[in-house]
Amino acid sequence: MSVDTLKLARPVKAAAVARQSTRDIGFAVGIVFILAVLFVPIPAVLIDMGLVLSIALSVLILMVALWIQKPLEFSAFPTVLLIVTMLRLSLNVATTRIILSHGNEGVNAAGYVIGGFSSFVMGGDFVIGLVVFAILITVNFLVITKGATRIAEVGARFTLDAIPGKQMAIDADLSAGLIDEKQAQARRKELEEESSFFGSMDGASKFVRGDAIAGLIITAVTIFGGIVIGITRHGMDAAHAADVFVKLSVGDGLVTQIPALIVSLAAGLLVSKGGTSGAAETAIMRQLGYYPRALLVAGALMILLAILPGLPFLPFFTIGSILCLAAYVIPRRRAQEAKVVEDEKRAVEEEALEAERQSVKESLRIVEIELVLGKQLSAHLSFSRDELATRVQKMRRRFAARYGFVVPEIKLSDDLAVDPKCYEIKVHGTRVAKQELRLGDLLIVLGEAPEPDIPHDLTKEPAFGLRAAWISETFASAARRAGFEPVDTLSIVLTHLSEVIRNNLAHLLSYKDMRALLDRLEPEYKRLIDEIVPAHMSHSGLQAVLKLLLAERVSIRNLTLILEAIAEISPHVRRSEKIVEHVRMRMAQQICGDLLHNGQLAVLRLGNRWDLAFHQALKRDAKGDVIEFDIDPRLVEEFATEASKVIREKTAEGENFVLVASPDARPYVRMMIERIFVNLPVLSHLEIARGIDIKALGTVS
Repeated sequence: MSVDTLKLARPVKAAAVARQSTRDIGFAVGIVFILAVLFVPIPAVLIDMGLVLSIALSVLILMVALWIQKPLEFSAFPTVLLIVTMLRLSLNVATTRIILSHGNEGVNAAGYVIGGFSSFVMGGDFVIGLVVFAILITVNFLVITKGATRIAEVGARFTLDAIPGKQMAIDADLSAGLIDEKQAQARRKELEEESSFFGSMDGASKFVRGDAIAGLIITAVTIFGGIVIGITRHGMDAAHAADVFVKLSVGDGLVTQIPALIVSLAAGLLVSKGGTSGAAETAIMRQLGYYPRALLVAGALMILLAILPGLPFLPFFTIGSILCLAAYVIPRRRAQEAKVVEDEKRAVEEEALEAERQSVKESLRIVEIELVLGKQLSAHLSFSRDELATRVQKMRRRFAARYGFVVPEIKLSDDLAVDPKCYEIKVHGTRVAKQELRLGDLLIVLGEAPEPDIPHDLTKEPAFGLRAAWISETFASAARRAGFEPVDTLSIVLTHLSEVIRNNLAHLLSYKDMRALLDRLEPEYKRLIDEIVPAHMSHSGLQAVLKLLLAERVSIRNLTLILEAIAEISPHVRRSEKIVEHVRMRMAQQICGDLLHNGQLAVLRLGNRWDLAFHQALKRDAKGDVIEFDIDPRLVEEFATEASKVIREKTAEGENFVLVASPDARPYVRMMIERIFVNLPVLSHLEIARGIDIKALGTVS
């Protein structure tokens, strides 16, 4: 900091300190003046100023109590209440002194404020004044002050009792990372202020109660003393002395009790605010108008009373009409406000999404599954977008029910870089499939069937690679008569998308998805997971087991059985591949049940030659565990040729079957077969469940 800056800062700081010192001195002088009024006689003009100040302060306190959002915003209320009460009592003493000293001079002897109240409120009759004063004392003392005192006592008790629990909640939030140290300090400070405030309010409510009692006693003493002084000192007769001094005393009492009543009402509003937030008007009107049916019933009752004979029509009908109108207007206004809030919220969310899309980070985010349409194909499917979205959601539900986890959201987008009539399917941002379609034409799947006797163009069906043909939409009926079912463009795209997802299930099961599946389990199985992880394997190893199952299209919906099987084998085996083989054996019933066709499991076995060849290719360690699969590449080619021939023959016959191998060789047979026939399941002998009806189709030999 430069020297010039220091020179400039010092006078500013000194001026602030001087202003603070001046305010402190002024406040102290004001308190001393209030105390001095108790002992030093003051003229009537100053009494008038003091009484007006007392009324103004009481109204100010009431308005602040009405408009604050929560009680702690007026934490200085107990101190203000003490000062205002002391000011009112000191003025009461001063007015008593001047009434007793100069009361014989008339109604304005104690100032024009008291004289005005005695004339205006009492109407010149001290009996009316006594009645009004008694009513004010009763309302203030028995109703407002007593209730506010009780509320303050209970509020202080419960607030102080709740402090340890609230303190522990703050510490727990801080430990959990929900708040930082600065927020924790702010909440602790608010908690301390709340306890101090309600504790102070419990004592401050006694000021209000004592003020009401003191006002009653002072007024009674002033009336009695004034009548005695008027008779004995000023030679007034009893009636005249009673008339003058009762008017002055009751006028003084009214001037004192009206501010006291206002301050008592402010104290009651403050301590009764409780847990409601917002200004008193907002909180009360919001809650009273929250039930339009209550307003309607109340209004209807008022209108019914209006038409009864003997009761005045206009007031009942007016109030009833207002209540019915409120019951009609409030719900619509609330709906409009909710719509405005919802629109604002939606606009903020859209702005946030747009900002996120425009940000650099968005370009780094990879979409799990994306269907990219060419320009012409997108235009062709524009009228089917709603149907496309609906069928995609149904597809995701089917996958969730079939395989036990929810596949990610499928993003639909257009790209000018894609050929106009083509579509691409991307998994994790990588294109895994691309196909060109003939827009407006239909596709029929031929398989091994002969070509139809209608105009067509041969092609391959994109999902399974089967023989197919494009035909014009005009020949759809002829194709159906020939035994073929024409497929439209949308169904082609969705079928291909479904098959691509099925082939990439293992890639789509993320660590987040796996943890979500585990979190939904019952507490007993969560304890089982705690036994497995991290003692025998990690969560990543558990995810690897599930991925290996999904890679062969084995559903993980029976997650509890999978976890039990893992718990059995994980203490003895570390490799995920070995664990999966044990899990598959435990899941034999489910695996075979999912592969049954017409109640039978069609089986194609390996011949003796290949069983022996694969057995000899397995290299084992001293414990007998397989450590390597060493087979002659020529045997691999030969096996692929023989297996392809037999599998294609059985497929052409319309058979749905599985290939069965020995338990040790099964993973390696699957590894070779999946390069040629992705969808062909490969089971071991141990994975065929008991009670399954087996249909033998032959052998690969």
